[in-house]
Amino acid sequence: MADDVLRFRDVVKGFQSGAQPIVALDGLSFSLARGRITGLIGPDGAGKTTLMRLAAGLLLPERGEVITLGQETRRGARAVHGRIGYMPQRFGLYEDLTVQENLDLYADLQGLAREARQTRYDELLRLTALGPFGKRQAGRLSGGMKQKLGLACALLRVPELLLLDEPTVGVDPISRRELWAIVVALRAEGVSVLISTAYMDEAERCDEILLLNQGRLLAEGTPTTFIAPLAGRCFAGHDPQRSRRALQQTLYAEETVLEARIETDSVRVLLSPGVRPPAIAGVTWEARDADFADAFFERLAAGKTARRPPMAANPPPAGAGERAEIVLSVRGLNRVFGSFHAVKDVTFAVRKGEVFGLLGANGAGKSTTFRMLCGLLPASSGILQVAGQDLRTAPAEARRNIGYVAQKFSLYANLSVDQNLAFFAAAYGLRGKRKRERLAWAEEEFELAPYRAMNAGDLPLGYKQRLALAVALLHEPAILFLDEATSGVDPLARSEFWQRINHYSAAGTTVLVTTHFMDEAEYCDHLILMSLGEVLAAGTPGEVRAKAKSASLPAPSMEEAFIALIEQNEAKIRRAA
Repeated sequence: MADDVLRFRDVVKGFQSGAQPIVALDGLSFSLARGRITGLIGPDGAGKTTLMRLAAGLLLPERGEVITLGQETRRGARAVHGRIGYMPQRFGLYEDLTVQENLDLYADLQGLAREARQTRYDELLRLTALGPFGKRQAGRLSGGMKQKLGLACALLRVPELLLLDEPTVGVDPISRRELWAIVVALRAEGVSVLISTAYMDEAERCDEILLLNQGRLLAEGTPTTFIAPLAGRCFAGHDPQRSRRALQQTLYAEETVLEARIETDSVRVLLSPGVRPPAIAGVTWEARDADFADAFFERLAAGKTARRPPMAANPPPAGAGERAEIVLSVRGLNRVFGSFHAVKDVTFAVRKGEVFGLLGANGAGKSTTFRMLCGLLPASSGILQVAGQDLRTAPAEARRNIGYVAQKFSLYANLSVDQNLAFFAAAYGLRGKRKRERLAWAEEEFELAPYRAMNAGDLPLGYKQRLALAVALLHEPAILFLDEATSGVDPLARSEFWQRINHYSAAGTTVLVTTHFMDEAEYCDHLILMSLGEVLAAGTPGEVRAKAKSASLPAPSMEEAFIALIEQNEAKIRRAA
């Protein structure tokens, strides 16, 4: 149609990964109408980024046609570039340059006329709330502010079509909300938007959705068309005598339960068509409205049985963790960088087998705290004890008790899966029979056999995550640190990941996690919420949510509580922003 902003006709695109050919898009056809926000959704490896790059004219199809703004990209890619905005997953900011210098550089690259620049700068700095930070180096911005600066650079020329490849990955809930406010404002100005996301609540905000799987279009339509068929199939189960994680694992064992998700004080289930919630002693049920996450699981897990590691034979009852030994103790923890006090007098304790969360907005100090807990950064002052060892005076002994999964993939991309496992086994001091046993365990436990010879950098994101977790657990650490380990991972892979974490926790491994997915915060036994380097709130997820209750928020979700508490505490600095 003439009013389409983007059209794919039987598009095929493949790549070569070593000796293995990979088909990224396989006969893909669709069209996008002008003036809408279209969500691009799918599991890891579905072809979303390839689609974005083809739409931008940065890649060309092997077969078929890509028509962007009326231009077939094989012949008109140069004309397309001047009419679109494109923000890839890792937007290339120059971190040694200031906010203003980055804007100037991208204005030069895009050929923006000098007489038009100041007006456009003013509009974008107001839209992104970056006006007071024009002289700050990009490398000193928080994650959310970097994303907003990247978006501003992509918008220097007002585009007809804006392509956003997971712009909210690694961004806290407040910054996510701010980025979406920008996207909605752009639609009101007539800009068409194609946005890929791993957040299912963001999918529900879109006008249309394309659901990809293995390079093919699995489904398309409005969020309502995806959700409506699931009416009457979603329920929340509650059992006051059982921890939510234990109840979740019990429900996973039921054949009629397609998916189980922890939410507030209950476990939410998606059931097979035409069945009632399972009758389980002590569990009461309430009906729930379906959401897009339910629809995602229904479409992508149809006919499949997720691999669900068993819980410990006798999982601990609710509250049992209160009696367990303390394996990590933090008292009066501080970290100072020059004149900047990044972490201020932080104190908490974590018990054996607990899942403990560190939450906070970008720049709150949680990553700095996390790095000190792992022994990657020395504390300026305070007491840090890991499994009875003082991390400041006996770091080597303390680190033997730690496994670490980093926010960014931190294995050796040019080594194979087998080579990475062998290298880290040796680094952890595993030898002989025990080394062979642990390598065999990792291969079987994480289903890595089909990928043994593949370089780690070429793995699908979900398998990169599996390999990183396998490496962290090779030496059977007492404490497992997860630093935004599921950032950018699709809901199916996140669900599998947390099933594994629940299994290891129930078996006695202590888990510390940072995350920007507020549904993952509900998996924690206890958590702290940090703001401006200090502990703003601490307790169980229910206790933290309760601190945000008000007349306007009588029963806040974790995301609502996060936003309310942070905004209240940071009101002055956020008004300045």
